Amino acid sequence: MRYWLMPERKFRLAAFGAFLSLAGCGDVSGPANDAAASKETIERPVVIPGERSTPAPPLTHELVRVRMETDMGPIVIELNGRRAPVTTSNFLRYVDAGRYDDIFFYRAARTRGHAHRGFIQGGINRNYRRMFPPVAHEATSETGLSHVEGAISMARSAPGAAMGEFFITSVAIPQMDAEGEDPGYATFGRVVEGMDVVREILALPTIPNAGRGAMRDQMIREPVRIISVRREE
Repeated sequence: MRYWLMPERKFRLAAFGAFLSLAGCGDVSGPANDAAASKETIERPVVIPGERSTPAPPLTHELVRVRMETDMGPIVIELNGRRAPVTTSNFLRYVDAGRYDDIFFYRAARTRGHAHRGFIQGGINRNYRRMFPPVAHEATSETGLSHVEGAISMARSAPGAAMGEFFITSVAIPQMDAEGEDPGYATFGRVVEGMDVVREILALPTIPNAGRGAMRDQMIREPVRIISVRREE
């Protein structure tokens, strides 16, 4: 399988007590043991930018559930079209066109020392036959959503570049929310069933030294097939 690797983006965080390193995903320093602020570096999920930014019509303003069948079990996700209509509509566009059928979760970004903390990434893996145009960025500061445990969000390299790659968090990672001049990532829903599957995928063996930049050491040795993604009535 061919992996398309993207530029590295980092940011610093401060956390306290038992929550130190909570949001660490990828190449981070070890967890701090005291209550002082921890200066750690987190790798963030990205995808190659598209040529233009445009909403994916028609927009939805409803809560919509989708069922993702994987080789490791189902994951049910509630998409929040009321607060994130552009991003939700973009995801559903891929779903309704069958472009999320027979794709893979290919990345497991884990915190060093806290293997259950991080995110998994999947999607069309820059398959041009599956791509739709990129969509406008919906910042969490505008939607009121946050990267809570089980949040689904769009991977991208720049605001307005998100297409068909997404990630799901295993724990809350508020550092991925918009703050100040940082636009953050566009979360648009959360897992309501199947978090055990998400954590099992996150724990899968990865290939040492595979990938580069933000994805180094995070490529799953045997990517997990997403058999189909369908709306739930």
